[in-house]
Amino acid sequence: MKDKLSNIYRKVKNSKDSRTLIANFGYLSLLQVAGYIFPLITIPYLARVIGVDSFGKIAFASAVVVWFQTVADWGFNFTATRDVAKNRDNREKVSEIFSNVLWARMFLMLISFALLMITIYIIPTFQENKTILLISFLLIPGHILYPDWFFQAVERMKYITILNLLSKLLFTVLIFVFIKEKSDFILQPLFNTLGFLVSGIIAMYVILFRWKIKIIKPNISTVLRTIKGSTDVFINNIVPNLYNSFSVMLLGFYGGAVSNGIFDAGSKFVGIAQQFIGVIARAFFPFLSRRLDKHNIYVQINIYVSLILTLILFLLAPWLIKAFFTEEFYPGITVLRIMSFSVFFISIRNAYGTHYMILKGYEKDLRNLIFYGSFVGFILSFPLIYNFSFIGAAINIVIAQSIMAFLIINKAKKIK
Repeated sequence: MKDKLSNIYRKVKNSKDSRTLIANFGYLSLLQVAGYIFPLITIPYLARVIGVDSFGKIAFASAVVVWFQTVADWGFNFTATRDVAKNRDNREKVSEIFSNVLWARMFLMLISFALLMITIYIIPTFQENKTILLISFLLIPGHILYPDWFFQAVERMKYITILNLLSKLLFTVLIFVFIKEKSDFILQPLFNTLGFLVSGIIAMYVILFRWKIKIIKPNISTVLRTIKGSTDVFINNIVPNLYNSFSVMLLGFYGGAVSNGIFDAGSKFVGIAQQFIGVIARAFFPFLSRRLDKHNIYVQINIYVSLILTLILFLLAPWLIKAFFTEEFYPGITVLRIMSFSVFFISIRNAYGTHYMILKGYEKDLRNLIFYGSFVGFILSFPLIYNFSFIGAAINIVIAQSIMAFLIINKAKKIK
């Protein structure tokens, strides 16, 4: 046994890929620990100060803005990461990719803002929530300014870790200093944006001045070609909104802010668990871009971790909700138990979808499969949410995710 461990240690020590992968996973694991700690500090405080209805308004605004953020991202977090990872030793090519993505995202952000203003003008519920929607939209330029996809592509995860820690720390401090009463809930999305903006300024300094990556003057035809090249991945990313964020929006229309608040409380810990899965995914994606022959190892790690997290959330749901929320949030226990299964299904979907089919060049096939599952979720959302409120929203999301997971597994195995 000792000799076997020694052999493994020597192989890891002598392999640059293994050392990089372990280092990246270590940095992102540290980030994930912070991702647990900071929300666990702020959630009980916000639940007590702003209440369930304000929680619901924030959740509703986030569900709306995520559509426009998906448009601004346009799938570059996968395609640009893949392209830079393959050309990272060519600074001129990397500068070209970085610049094209930057200009494309800024152009798409302007389109997103125009669409948001139109929806606010024509939809009464959006008009009622105009202020928090516009403040929440500020997160999009913050994301553009902070290109974490680039650090992932060049496998320098320590920068993602440091900048995210800075963002979360700033956000947490501002929450406790300025949010003192229920009406202050409007500051929560604003402080979230400020954290990203500060991190983004530092990130751009590192990329442009320390690493000497150049921003090339925009060319309209090149920018449009860059957008076109990521269209299939964009569709893969936006179609799930038909069942996911749309369910939250529909819940806001049918059940109001209180129902949204209960659902958001139940899904909070699911989001934290999915972030942990995301750590593994982000560490492996640039590695698999070069070594797809190691995909089975990634799948095994993903399955075991996601199953453990699903079981933990299901069993500890009553304790988690009661420990971190006030009594008005307690119906979220059932939501959390139902939504815990989504951790496993999303993990499987990503393992065989974004981390296999996209890397093999099957973006269109993945797009179609995600569309089928999302369309089912979109259709089911109306009767389920109308009749069962936040419980129906949770059931609908899990059903859609399970359909997509099984369709994608089946297709990926056929490709293999």
